This record gives sequence, C-alpha cells and structure tokens, in this order.
Amino acid sequence: MTAEVLGGAGQPPLNLVALHAQHGGFVWATLQRFGIHQPDLEDAFQDVFIVVQRRLPSFDWACPVTTWLFAICRRVAASHRRRAHTRRERLGEIVDDVPDSARGPEEITSQQQARLRLEAILESMDLDRRAVFVMFEIEEMPCNEIASLIGVPVGTVYSRLHAARKEFANLLKKADAARERRGRA
Repeated sequence: MTAEVLGGAGQPPLNLVALHAQHGGFVWATLQRFGIHQPDLEDAFQDVFIVVQRRLPSFDWACPVTTWLFAICRRVAASHRRRAHTRRERLGEIVDDVPDSARGPEEITSQQQARLRLEAILESMDLDRRAVFVMFEIEEMPCNEIASLIGVPVGTVYSRLHAARKEFANLLKKADAARERRGRA
C-alpha cells in the first residue's frame, strides 16, 4: 500500500509523511492535553500515526484534517488511559526543570506540589472537557479557535468549558478537603 492518497475534490494529495510533518506538533500537544504522560507520549504518538496510516485512504474531506486527528488522538488517549493501570513500570521520576538557585527550597517544593495537584485533578476530568479546559485556561486559546480545531460549534466549546470549570472546582474542593483531613491526622 502506498502512502500517497488522492485528496477530495479540489484538495491536495495527502500522504503520511506530509501529515506527520504538518500536524505532528498538533498531535503531540493534543495527546498531552488528554493527559498522556511523558513516558507514554512517544508510544501514543506512534499509535496515532499507525491509525492515520490505516485510515488515510478513507479520509473524505468532510471535516478539517485537525478535527480528524483530534478524534484519533482522543481514542488513542482513552485507550492508553484505560491500559495505564496495567503498566506498572516506572523508571523513576522525570525531572523536567533545574532548580533555580534564586528560589528557596520551600518555594520549589510548593511549586512541585501544586503541579502534582493540578496533574491529579486534570487526570480525573472527563477527556473532552479536560482538552477544552487545558486549551482555554492553560494555553489561552480563544474559543473560536478551539471550536475550529476540534470540529465542534463554538457553543459546544463554551458548554464544555463551563462544565470543565465546574468539574475542576469540585475536584479541587475534594482535594483540598482530603489534604486538610490528612493534615489533621
């Protein structure tokens, strides 16, 4: 099977190499938005492009390529998250930043704890709401751009964002209450 595929009416030819080159960054960022952790990111990224290669001949141009890739990323991320409990290997904690000598140990520890807390809350969220929440609140993307990217109406983005904010607030309250209980024990 050749990687070259004819595009739809008036569309340019698509091939796997061109899709990877054009949209690899988008796929990588989308998988992170869906909560794929660094040790699993390369595997998930490869899984997305395996699906793309298999399904590329049937792509019909009814939606933007990014919408199609977003849907594939969502399914791959959901599959990876379902299998995460069976993968027990951890090679150690990944250190993603060098401590700043200008910051004290208390500040560094506090920031690390806040980051871990945020990751735990985001991990608990619904995938679709999480993706919209991360794109809007963390990456500061406008709602119309998010809607275009994931292929839904802007109203759906607003609805998911509203639900995600409520879900985040509830999960934050629960985490704070649990932390307070542990502090008293």
